[in-house]
Amino acid sequence: MKARLQEYYEKEVVPQLIKEFGYKNPMQVPKLEKIVINMGLGEATQNIKILDSAVEELALITGQRPVICRAKKSIAAFKLRAGMPIGCKVTLRRTKMYDFFDKLVHFALPRVRDFKGVSDKSFDGRGNYTLGIREQIVFPEIDYDKIDKIKGMNITFVTTAKTDEEAKALLEKLGLPFRR
Repeated sequence: MKARLQEYYEKEVVPQLIKEFGYKNPMQVPKLEKIVINMGLGEATQNIKILDSAVEELALITGQRPVICRAKKSIAAFKLRAGMPIGCKVTLRRTKMYDFFDKLVHFALPRVRDFKGVSDKSFDGRGNYTLGIREQIVFPEIDYDKIDKIKGMNITFVTTAKTDEEAKALLEKLGLPFRR
């Protein structure tokens, strides 16, 4: 079964992008490859329970179990040793990716306080876009009463686009609200 946004991409977005950029072949049209959601938790070095709640919340938001990220190097100033857990991440592909994108654009982003659109300066030069969210409570799955600490997350949209211009056009057509 295909996600609603995936069908919209195939029927509406692909022809628009072919017309806009003059692609010769539909396989040249950039597409969303994966979405990576990352929660970096520096405080997890002192309190391991923070990491457990973050893993639980990220699993609720994405519908997929997160992977715990560990420190690669020891840094004495941060009281950090190599191998200590410092965050968690989830990589979404295919149907789950489109479902998450749909939920992010239509439910979570409108709940952000003073939201005027996402910045168009967060492209990396290779057609990937990263969006930072300060609070996990913008997602409808998170129960506000059970939150012990407000945690932010980074959401990276990995596309097959060659340039930032093509990636921005793709994400805009899929519904990501960029600032005017």
